[in-house]
Amino acid sequence: MKIKETKLPGIFVLTPHRFSDARGFFSESWSQRAAAEQGFDFKWVQDNHSMSRQPGTVRGLHFQSPPHAQAKLVRCGRGVLFDVAVDIRRGSPTYGQWVGEQLSFENGKQLLIPAGFLHGFATQAPNTEIIYKCSDYYAPDLDRGIRFDCLQIGIDWGLGNLEPILSKKDATAPSLADFHSPFVYEE
Repeated sequence: MKIKETKLPGIFVLTPHRFSDARGFFSESWSQRAAAEQGFDFKWVQDNHSMSRQPGTVRGLHFQSPPHAQAKLVRCGRGVLFDVAVDIRRGSPTYGQWVGEQLSFENGKQLLIPAGFLHGFATQAPNTEIIYKCSDYYAPDLDRGIRFDCLQIGIDWGLGNLEPILSKKDATAPSLADFHSPFVYEE
C-alpha cells in the first residue's frame, strides 16, 4: 500500500495495490497488520455506504463529539468525489485548515481522517458511492457539523457552475466562528 501524508499532519492518502488480470482486479483495502507496521492504531467498528444520485451533492462538514469521536477511512466505490478534512483541534497550528483529495473507483485512493477533523465530500459524477470505516459507532446525539461554505475555512469544492445539493441539516449548520470545538490539539 502506498501511503502519503498530506499537508495536514495526521491525514493520509492510502492507495492500496491492485492485482489485475483479464478478469479485473483484487485489492486489499485495509489490513490491521500492515497498518500497525506503519504505526496506525485504528480499530474499525462500523462500515458505512452511501450513494448520491447527482453531481454537486455535498455532504458535510461533519464530526462526532467525544466520547464517541470517530476516525474514518474513506474510499469511493463508484463514481468520483472530492473528499475533504478540516482540522478542528483547538490549539492546533493548522486549526481551520483543510485538505482535499479526489477519490474515485478508478484511482482507488482512500483518505484516512483521525478524530478531531471535520469530514465532508462533494460528488463529481452521477450515482457516486462512498464507503467508509469508522472507529466508533454512530451516536446521533453527538453528531455535529459546520457549514460546507464557511468563509473562515474557504474550501474550494470544485463544483464549478453546479448549485450544491444539501440536506437541511448541512444547509443550516453553524460557521467555524460560532463553534467551540470539543477537540484539543496534543503534540
